[in-house]
Amino acid sequence: MSEQESSSDEIMSSEEEEQQQKEGFSYWNLKDVERGQLPPHIRKQGARVHCKSDAPTNTETLQYSGSYASMGVDNSLRLDPFRENFRIKIIALDKDKMEFDMIGIDAAVANAFRRILISEVPTMAIEKVFIANNTSVIQDEVLAHRLGLIPIKVDPRLFEYLSANDTPNEKNTIVLKLHARCNQGQPRHTVYSQELKWLPNGSEFAKESEKPDSKLSTYTSFSCSQDSLPEFAGNPISTMEDIIVAKLGPGQIVLKAESDVWMMDLIHAVVVCGIKHDIDIGLLVLVRVLAVMSFLPDTRLQVQVLRCLVILQEIELEAHAVKGMGKTHAKWSPVGTAWYRMFPEVVLLDNIEGEDAEELMKKCPSGVFDIEDAGNGKKRTKVADSRACTLCRECIRGDEWEKRVSLHRVKDHFIFTIESTGALPPEALFTEAVKILEAKCERVITELS
Repeated sequence: MSEQESSSDEIMSSEEEEQQQKEGFSYWNLKDVERGQLPPHIRKQGARVHCKSDAPTNTETLQYSGSYASMGVDNSLRLDPFRENFRIKIIALDKDKMEFDMIGIDAAVANAFRRILISEVPTMAIEKVFIANNTSVIQDEVLAHRLGLIPIKVDPRLFEYLSANDTPNEKNTIVLKLHARCNQGQPRHTVYSQELKWLPNGSEFAKESEKPDSKLSTYTSFSCSQDSLPEFAGNPISTMEDIIVAKLGPGQIVLKAESDVWMMDLIHAVVVCGIKHDIDIGLLVLVRVLAVMSFLPDTRLQVQVLRCLVILQEIELEAHAVKGMGKTHAKWSPVGTAWYRMFPEVVLLDNIEGEDAEELMKKCPSGVFDIEDAGNGKKRTKVADSRACTLCRECIRGDEWEKRVSLHRVKDHFIFTIESTGALPPEALFTEAVKILEAKCERVITELS
């Protein structure tokens, strides 16, 4: 039995709950309660969400100090009880994902951590893309958008924010280069994210200048190489691997034409070669296109073929990554997802034995229930893993099962899951979220004082 199941017995035992359901509720059956304490059923309503077959009940949370003033109970949130009851228990942890329990906390605070993780913990992401050549089938803006969503494996805490008036330098910008091509006669080439190479010395593309005698300058102004800095020594900057950026074919035949009547209309006829097709096959297709055009009206016969070119599919670009937050754009979000759910609690209100025990175990798709030996050859149902419950409510549907099984959610116990994109480990992301929330609270206190 888990800690939450044992705490539920302190609030109201399953025998008392079953007895009340059989006899019916009456105010005269309520026991005397000392002043300064709440009756068991009131405490249970404040601590549990009761999940019935049709809808949940007792979903609200009361944090107002005067909610139970007539009983002499102060229900406000206080720091000392919070320190005593708040706990974090790590359930699973690896380099990309963490699952942990937050116990003794309100849903509003848990949701604050979730929102901060998604939108306010900064990372590095590609913001500007300088394209020198792109003859692939992907448009420039689509290619730039795909590059921006590739996670960069670097600690964003080592960099500064780049404002509109700042010059890109080694402290606020990461420069990556991509050059890939598919030559004629080669199979189709898939461009992956690991082909983005880090340029520690900054940009290699020269700016265009109106003055011919002016000194050549690049798009960044690095005072030193980034790999000479101690934080990057032996730890080169890279991207997440095996993310497809584009697929390049062996080439395409481009027909450039000009006509006296058809000047602004179709002047490029493109015939894309297959993966393993030879250039002669492409030219044969082109000849057939021209043969079809000979049957068009006289105005279209005026088309004069100037030249036929074979253009290889190639991508050459430079990408500049800067520091940002997810609330500006999703590409800066450090998590694939961050979510939480209330801890599920499954209580058996009756001894379920024999065929009913096997039926109940088969009804649950999550494996919450198991069968144990009750002695004398009898089999009895037990709750084996209430954490696995997804509250599908299959166990309380039909044949009055709701009177034998009770489902709850613990209001102050949250199962929190963080999936990192790879820039920072999940435990570091949660630590940063706590710091951001702390800074927000300090800012509010400062403004109020």
